[in-house]
Amino acid sequence: MRDDVQDKDRLPVLQELVNDYITQKQSVLLQVKKGQMSREDFMEEVKHHVEHYYELSRAQKQALLDEFEQYVFGYSILSPLIDDPEVSDIRVVSYDNIRVKRKGVRMDSGVSFSGPKEYRQFVDYVATKNQVNISNLNAIQRFTDQDSHPDFILRFTVSMPLVNTIQEPYLCIRKVPKSFPQMGELIRREMLDRDTAELLVQRFREGSTLICGGNSSGKTTLLNALKETLPDDMAVLVIQQADELTTRFHPDMMFLHSLPGTGESRVNYDLKDISIAGLTMDVDFFIIGEVKGAEAMYLLNAAYTGQICAATIHAPSADRAPDKLVDYAMYESRYSRDELMKMMDCFHTLIFMEHYKVKQIFSCEGYSREQKSLLYKKLYQGGGR
Repeated sequence: MRDDVQDKDRLPVLQELVNDYITQKQSVLLQVKKGQMSREDFMEEVKHHVEHYYELSRAQKQALLDEFEQYVFGYSILSPLIDDPEVSDIRVVSYDNIRVKRKGVRMDSGVSFSGPKEYRQFVDYVATKNQVNISNLNAIQRFTDQDSHPDFILRFTVSMPLVNTIQEPYLCIRKVPKSFPQMGELIRREMLDRDTAELLVQRFREGSTLICGGNSSGKTTLLNALKETLPDDMAVLVIQQADELTTRFHPDMMFLHSLPGTGESRVNYDLKDISIAGLTMDVDFFIIGEVKGAEAMYLLNAAYTGQICAATIHAPSADRAPDKLVDYAMYESRYSRDELMKMMDCFHTLIFMEHYKVKQIFSCEGYSREQKSLLYKKLYQGGGR
């Protein structure tokens, strides 16, 4: 029996129990994650473990079980932030510095871990829960939890002290709503007005579209809503790094995501690999969630040969988005930059997002051989720029 649970130099009892399941009973946690063990059966197993190893009163044991259940099936002190619909991002800079983005504004979260030891244990638990290895061979990890929360997909990025300047992990969480807003809701939220929405829906169906902006500008939100307006008789393929794009209604939409290799595994499917495979499928509409590398060449090839495509990309304005796509395409291309820019006139609609607002819509009118640049027509200019 454990008679030292009150020792002040040890972690609190809850953290000790968590450590038991991270180190000794990791396989049980994985069974829960995989759906091979129910929540009820898991908690019954935990109850037997506590009865056998922890010397506590009946009330203390029940309180411990209640806290542990909330920890395992939520995310400890971060659970209220994850539940909060106004919070889109959570950044743990250190155990006592947890930042959030609430309605687009960054601020202190008002919560903290008790110390570096509790925080590091929490990071280990998050990795175990999501079947991720964070050894020195995998000091930077990105992964997605689609199951823990009924309303949000959680996209995690973890970097460990091996690559950090400080001796604590960094943990970032992006919350992606499962029930993403449709075009009507985006109009009500004043992302765009009704006339602009109708213009974009029409152009989205008729030609390739590139949506650009900075981080958390609304690119994915708009693309998610636009793709739901596609007719049911269009076959759609979506490839993405993280599972941010989903469908609520469309009957013929497939989704593929990348699978990064780790130090222990040679299995690796990046966006380039998936793009090549996707182009062999019988699809009417090809979407890349966010262009970040050599997959740009395959997106551009598809659009240039007449395939309707759409993608998001980081760029500071609508007319700079083609330059960024060409930069990425050159990773994989034997074409010159001028040749690639000529091909870019196949993207008929260029959209710039800022602070969850549609700020610019440009139409690409072709390529000028004399000026060696694309020709644009401004269809919409919002305020603030």
